[in-house]
Amino acid sequence: MKCGVILFFIFTQSICSSTAQIRSTQAEKINTPVKIDANLDDAAWQNCMAITDFTQTYPTFGIPASFKSSVKIVYDNSAVYIAAYLYDAKQNIRRQLTQRDVVQRQDVDIFAVGFDTYHDKQNAFAFQVTAAGVQADARISQTTNNDNNGVDYTWDAVWESKVAIKEDGWIVEIKIPFSAIRFAKKDVQQWGLNFVRFSRKRNENCAWSPINPAINGEVNQWGVWTGIKNIVPPLRLSFLPYLSTGIKNTPTGTGNITEYLKSGGMDIKYGINESFTLDVSLIPDFAQVQSDNAILNLSPFQIQFDDYRPFFTEGTELFNKAKLFYSRRIGAKPTLADDVLDQFGNDSNYKIQKNPGITLLYNATKFSGRTKNNLGIGILNAVTQPMNAQVIKVSTGKDSGFITEPMANYNIIVLDKALKNRSSISFTNTNVLRKGNSRNANVTALDISMYDKKNMYNITISPRYSSIWGTQQNYNGFANYISAGKVSGKIQYNISSSIESDTYDPNDLGLLFNNNEVSATANISYNIFTPTKNFLNYSYKLAVENTYLYNPFVWTDFKAEASAKFLFKNFWDLHYFVETRPFWRNDYFEARSPGKLVKTIPYVFTGVGGSSDSRKKFFARFFAGVGFTTLPNTFYQFYEGGIRYRVNAKLLFNASTEVELDGGNRGYAFIAAGGDSILMATRNVSKFNNILSVQYGFTPRMNITCRLRHNWSYVLNKKFHTLNDDGYFSDIAFRDGNNKNANYFNIDMFYTWDFKWGSRLTLAWKNALGGIVALDAYQYNKYGKNAIEVFNSPHSNEVSIKIVYFLDYLKIKK
Repeated sequence: MKCGVILFFIFTQSICSSTAQIRSTQAEKINTPVKIDANLDDAAWQNCMAITDFTQTYPTFGIPASFKSSVKIVYDNSAVYIAAYLYDAKQNIRRQLTQRDVVQRQDVDIFAVGFDTYHDKQNAFAFQVTAAGVQADARISQTTNNDNNGVDYTWDAVWESKVAIKEDGWIVEIKIPFSAIRFAKKDVQQWGLNFVRFSRKRNENCAWSPINPAINGEVNQWGVWTGIKNIVPPLRLSFLPYLSTGIKNTPTGTGNITEYLKSGGMDIKYGINESFTLDVSLIPDFAQVQSDNAILNLSPFQIQFDDYRPFFTEGTELFNKAKLFYSRRIGAKPTLADDVLDQFGNDSNYKIQKNPGITLLYNATKFSGRTKNNLGIGILNAVTQPMNAQVIKVSTGKDSGFITEPMANYNIIVLDKALKNRSSISFTNTNVLRKGNSRNANVTALDISMYDKKNMYNITISPRYSSIWGTQQNYNGFANYISAGKVSGKIQYNISSSIESDTYDPNDLGLLFNNNEVSATANISYNIFTPTKNFLNYSYKLAVENTYLYNPFVWTDFKAEASAKFLFKNFWDLHYFVETRPFWRNDYFEARSPGKLVKTIPYVFTGVGGSSDSRKKFFARFFAGVGFTTLPNTFYQFYEGGIRYRVNAKLLFNASTEVELDGGNRGYAFIAAGGDSILMATRNVSKFNNILSVQYGFTPRMNITCRLRHNWSYVLNKKFHTLNDDGYFSDIAFRDGNNKNANYFNIDMFYTWDFKWGSRLTLAWKNALGGIVALDAYQYNKYGKNAIEVFNSPHSNEVSIKIVYFLDYLKIKK
């Protein structure tokens, strides 16, 4: 069941549309701090009023919770304290050990508390504790594209919690220092507040302040914590020094490159005042992160990778307001690193002494916060080091250096004003300056999102302007996005349009797959999320999109799709999907040549998927789809499946596979000798992606994870063609030797021990298929035979250890 753990900040849509009365509770201040031991015997709890009336949100909105929950909350000048007694039979309490922040869809019971400290009904802090004692925290923010799931789990705060299991339930006690959150400076404050409890055995989600899933947004439906008086904000100053060391061995055609890894640095967090924080990372080290999910890219567009580096994912929701921040631009692989490998990697006359695979940083800084008038201000700056490769000529011993990436400065400025009724207006500017002025970039964006008083309708307008200048090229461009629709209730709909000029380019710090486009879209959905005779919920959706090229203004594409989703009462789910492009499309990007048109085949694709009850030890999911075109021998198939097995509360296995078989892939092959003719190919493309992961939890703060991934893509050319001026193909003589065999293999293993609140020891082993390994596309054309050769090929290995220690200035002072 895919929607397994539904936390209080991730809600779907429901048929109910009435607005419940907002609940409130009076703040109580104490003079003596609470000891966090899950005993509830502190004097602060004895006379404190308990909150008990929780309402079910899922699976049936509006009815009382199945079991009683008793929650108390107090505060002093340094922290907020929460105590919760969550009643249930002991045998019903689920306590799977997981990684920190990885609690969604796990076999755990959860208690959560959320604070909207500025009471703007758009931004909040969330803290969760599982019955196993594992912590999770997140920042919640409303984005400008009506995305209700603006949850940032990469944000980490330092706070305390303790759990105790009883015969009639479980107890959780929490201390959240004011240094972990931000708030306005006022003598008397009121914050948005909510408490949520999730029971895994029943898949029941309950909240103190009811969250109506039919109403767009979630923080806007929280209760109110009133009468918070005379908070004295503590000095927020903490240091996070780190030391790391390791060794890396990388094979090349002329021998192995051995690198000794050693690094040290520090992250500093300074609360300039109660609302604004300065985060500084000095000589950041990003080595111990998960490997990229690399694939063979046959498209004309770049691949988007997730970012696993804490500094660029943690607390960056403000910088992502305009969707102009693709953090992987900072510290990416040096631009000319592959050129060095291609030129010298297989040449026995040369030895590559050094060729960095990532761009190192001198420092990175974030300044962010929100004023008491709900104006969010964010500034992010990062300075990257110049990267150099060293190559030795074997015969002479001469050492040559190559600059693979110049020093660069990356900067983002954001102003975000929260308005009434969840409306907002944001200004964003991104800027990139490179040493030598080879290429500099600036992009400016304005985002306006307006809701009506009843929170039923939304209008969004988002203009952009980009400027590129330097010794290489100079040009400006623009874009604009506008949408309007009904965002709450059973029936929801939206219409939108976008325009991106052929010179609009945000890609120095953002990510846009292609510009030069004008599009119009419309969608409508019908949502039932209260149980019926056969279903817990279900929904239907229709969507259409029509696209033109901006310059010249010509039609390019039309797409229509329909989907249906059903969740059964046994928590199994099923979904259907159908998509069609019924006309020959005009693709002006596939040929990789400006103005060249490629005619793309009409098709219909349909598929069905589903999953079992995720509460069980064994869980399975699947999707199977097929596609048909108007040409013979072009059958398309896609299969996806996964299983998960929980051996016990400590050990968990996951396995997944994706198989894509495209019998009629048509696209760019290469430029013919002489460069005067674009050659296209009709080919069979087979893609396999297999992942196996194992997780073992020793304690709530110590675990080991291992992830193995093998991605194989095989391209079998059937015909070659020249590209005609009208976009159609003309057959030419077959050119042998152009099949492709691409393998990407990684093993990532991490042992993590949070030995102190905020402090961590990590031991990592990373294994990868060497970058220069190219398996013969004709000899290894079957998956099994190919996979064996992958293991027999030289791999790179990296072993490292890193220790990070949290130092709080106030504790150091004591």
